[in-house]
Amino acid sequence: MRTASGLALTIAAWAIALVFLLLPIASLFTEAFRKGLGPALATFADADVRSALWLTALVAVIVVPVNTVCGLFAAYALTKFDFPGRAALLVLIELPLSVSPVVAGLVWVLLFGAHGWFGSWLAAHGIRIVFALPGILLATLFVTFPFVTRTVMPVMEAQGREQEEAATMLGAGFLKLFLRVTLPEIRVALISGVLLCTARALGEFGAVSVVSGHIPGQTETVPLRIETLYNDYETVAAFSLAALLAIVSGLTVGLRGFLDWRHSRNTTL
Repeated sequence: MRTASGLALTIAAWAIALVFLLLPIASLFTEAFRKGLGPALATFADADVRSALWLTALVAVIVVPVNTVCGLFAAYALTKFDFPGRAALLVLIELPLSVSPVVAGLVWVLLFGAHGWFGSWLAAHGIRIVFALPGILLATLFVTFPFVTRTVMPVMEAQGREQEEAATMLGAGFLKLFLRVTLPEIRVALISGVLLCTARALGEFGAVSVVSGHIPGQTETVPLRIETLYNDYETVAAFSLAALLAIVSGLTVGLRGFLDWRHSRNTTL
């Protein structure tokens, strides 16, 4: 039975969602197609835009699998074993969630920039990290690392250690134990974490902006290219590219929500 207070909270929640979420997205697509479909599609014929799309996809393809593997086994270690420094390790893993992405980018510049700690050695050996793909990868890896770990950990903790201990007593090795006992139970949570990591990798701006150098056609990802287009008063192109990024990120997050809903529905049946 619905109460008046419950109805009021529901209306307020929808109003907040409309004002702060749906209205900006609607205005984004309105601006993208303000001059028609043709000019919006013409955005993607630009060589710098295509380069930004390719670079963004490449970064996601590299970063997401790396963070999936590292985050998965970090979560396993934190939930299945007791060891000295466990709390400190958990704090370190969550650090990217509390540190500004701009600060994260500056750290890599401090370490690997031309005047950084290792800049002279890297330059002497012809290795370029800052203002190149390796710097973009490092920055994106840093800001997206916690998503898989923090999504999987609660499920692993709820799973407990009894099944793994029983499998170990029966002679199962680690790989067999992980693939047949642990992984099936956390599959939905793992996919959810991967999708969150993907969405953040596609849309990361702050850290990448610092380490990339904003070189058109070389080190500009999609968010950086959007900023360049907007600053050059190419608003239709900027909003068209932003609309594409919003669609891809929205589909990624929407798929995560659908999987969570389907999993919760199946567990209640």
